[in-house]
Amino acid sequence: MHTVPGTRMLNAIAQQLDRYMTLLSARQTLVASNIANADTPGYKTKDIDFQSELSYAIAGSAPTPEEVGGLTAKNDGNNVDLDRESRLLAENDLHFSIASNLLRSQLKIIRTAIDGGSQAS
Repeated sequence: MHTVPGTRMLNAIAQQLDRYMTLLSARQTLVASNIANADTPGYKTKDIDFQSELSYAIAGSAPTPEEVGGLTAKNDGNNVDLDRESRLLAENDLHFSIASNLLRSQLKIIRTAIDGGSQAS
């Protein structure tokens, strides 16, 4: 069976992007949970150490949520900072969009290679 040159490299890139996007989705879920619990007494903000978790994700591990330190707690013990969470949502959305575009580009390259170099519409 003949393989298209560079397919292994593109597959590796696609796998890394997939893991990155999975990690972004996990973070999005945590941030949404933090926002949903902004008024829950005693709730502690959770996040992931994105750089460390990205290394683990590349190795195939699932992210581990941790309580976020250094946030000011309200009288009820809740420490959700809606400004911080909103910023994280926006950053996460931007990163996910970039990763999606990169993955789409990789798929287009593969499609072009399969089509023999002709432009597919």
